[in-house]
Order: sequence, then structure tokens, then C-alpha cells
Amino acid sequence: MKTPSLSVTTPTMDSRQTQPVLGVPVDMVSFAQALARVLTWAHARASTYVVLANVHVVVTASREPDFAAVIAAADMAAPDGAPVAWMLDKLGGTGQERVSGPDLAWALLARCELEQLPVYFFGSSRETLLHLAARVNTAFPALLVAGFEAPPFRPLTTQEDADVVGRINASGAGLVLVGLGCPKQEHWMQAHRGRVNAVMLGVGAAFDFHAGTVSRAPAWMRNNSLEWLHRLYSEPGRLWKRYLITNTLFVLGAARQLLRDYANRSRNSSS
Repeated sequence: MKTPSLSVTTPTMDSRQTQPVLGVPVDMVSFAQALARVLTWAHARASTYVVLANVHVVVTASREPDFAAVIAAADMAAPDGAPVAWMLDKLGGTGQERVSGPDLAWALLARCELEQLPVYFFGSSRETLLHLAARVNTAFPALLVAGFEAPPFRPLTTQEDADVVGRINASGAGLVLVGLGCPKQEHWMQAHRGRVNAVMLGVGAAFDFHAGTVSRAPAWMRNNSLEWLHRLYSEPGRLWKRYLITNTLFVLGAARQLLRDYANRSRNSSS
């Protein structure tokens, strides 16, 4: 495969609008707009990174300044998670829809197959990637797969990290799907912006969902903001604490923010 010319120039997105949710800037963007932005960057081989901001991401960023800086620096933070989209709608009144990470990743693979845009899969475990490769090859037989790579579950040495960057760039990938989990994948993407000549998309558990190693909630649950409940039922030992704490903190933080927003609007309307 011929390696296309590479560029780290970021295309201008003049229409970008963000709204803070618990103090964390999240893009007011539709699914179609998010898809188009990622494809534009991917074709340009622009060294950019995209965060899928669900409740876990937003709450973690609201409590950890270092992680908040990573999210704020992202080229796009799409509202993954119905509660985050709901907050954007309440604050902006724009009918904000959820930009589901697994759905966005799958739609991107379909478009990349059609547009002959190479994709690199980075993260998760070797076992999961083997299952994912089989599923992707069946669903998208003409997709240009630039590589599948499961990094070790430890910090990489400087040389190992340089080798990773070299492999990704040499592959000609325009899109790198990063499945390292939050917050590791977001930190990794920020650290590699300007080094990896592709758009990096942090997809969280999407590798596991599409590989079939973790079951995804049925459509009716996803459409009714109950995907978290299905995940909790599927992996109670790993996720109960996250959902108990983060969901509670999100509800409390959202209530405070909406009350402040209402009070500010009331003052402005009466002045």
C-alpha cells in the first residue's frame, strides 16, 4: 500500500460550539457533524484527537485538573452518554442528540471502507483484537486495515513509544481508534498529538462491544438512557463503584449547574 503524504495541520472548524457541563467543555455537535469532522481530519492526516465525553469522563475531569486540561485541549469532545447530551440540550436548547462512541466508530469504519481510508486499531488485549479483526473483516471486507496493536499493560519505554509512533505513521493510517479506557486513552492521545499523523479517536469499550467479548445493551435500553444499567448488570464487580459514585456526582453537579443557569437567566431577564 502506498503511504499518502502526511500533514499535522489541523483543518479549521469555524462552526465549533462548546458548552461547559460541570465545567468541562463539550461540543454541541450532531452525530453527522462529528462523523464529518473526523473524516475531514482523517483525510488530511491531521494530528488531532477526539474525546467521547460520557458521564465518567465529565465527572473525572470535573474533579481532576490534569484530566480536565486534557479534555479542554481536545479538538472535539462529543457528547457520548445520554445524560451529557441532555445537559447540553437543557443549557443550550438545541435538541442535542447523543453521539454514541461505539456507533460512531462503526459508522466511521463503513465510511473509511467506502473512501479507502486506512484505519489503525490501538489498545485492548490481543484476544479482543483477534475477535475484533474477525468481525471487522466480515463486516467491512474492503476496509484498509493499517494495523491491530495491543500495547502491554504497563508504561512504555521511550524507545517502545517511539516505535509505536513509527509503526502508526508508516502504516499510512488516517484514523487511529484508541481503546485504552478512560482516562488512559485521553492522556495518550494528548501526548501523541503532533507525533501521530492521524486523527485519534478514544473509543473506550467499543473494541469489546464490537468484538463480542462484552455484551452491549439492546437498542431499546440505549434509546432510553439505560445502557449504564445493562453494563452494571453485565460487569457488577468492576463497575458498581464507578456508577454509584460517578452517576451520583453527575446528578448533583448537574442540578447545581442548572439551578445557577436558571438563576442567571432570571436575573438577566429582570434587569
